[in-house]
Amino acid sequence: MATARSATKELRLRAILDAATELLVEKPTASLNEIAEYAGIGIATLHRYVASREQLMLQLGLRAAQVVEETISRIPLDEESSETYISQLVEALIPLGDKIYFLAHETSLNYNPEMSAAEEKLKEPIHHMIQSLQRKGHFRQDMSSEWILNVLYSLLFVTWQQVHEGNVAKKLAAALVLETLYHGFKASKPE
Repeated sequence: MATARSATKELRLRAILDAATELLVEKPTASLNEIAEYAGIGIATLHRYVASREQLMLQLGLRAAQVVEETISRIPLDEESSETYISQLVEALIPLGDKIYFLAHETSLNYNPEMSAAEEKLKEPIHHMIQSLQRKGHFRQDMSSEWILNVLYSLLFVTWQQVHEGNVAKKLAAALVLETLYHGFKASKPE
């Protein structure tokens, strides 16, 4: 019985965190009362899950990292599929834009050791695959794998921001990220 109760509590917390993320992307200054209302709960219920705004922000960041990690873990990490890994990754992460946007813009998370560890864990498989692609000649070897990873990460953040602002259609976002990553901005030379 206790396990069922804790599972229910965990599901409810996830629903609250997802609603809070959604609202905070639209209104970063939303109060705890507004967050509770948006989540369809009372402020007392919200406080049963988080004691303060700071704790809520950390929980939101950790939840975002968890969702992104779960998504990344579903992409095959074997050498056979390494050539398609980056495109699969981008296609999978674009729909998680609110989570990615939140991670990029919530400054209170920047110096939190727990959040930093979660982000580093997220990057590990991607970093590994970038190194594999460099060894196979698909990515340049004269650039560090860390640089390529950070450029990819930044492209994802900027792309979702552009989707959020209405400058890029969501269905075109993944292709735009991949085209920019692989080909940059240089125009093709006329024949």
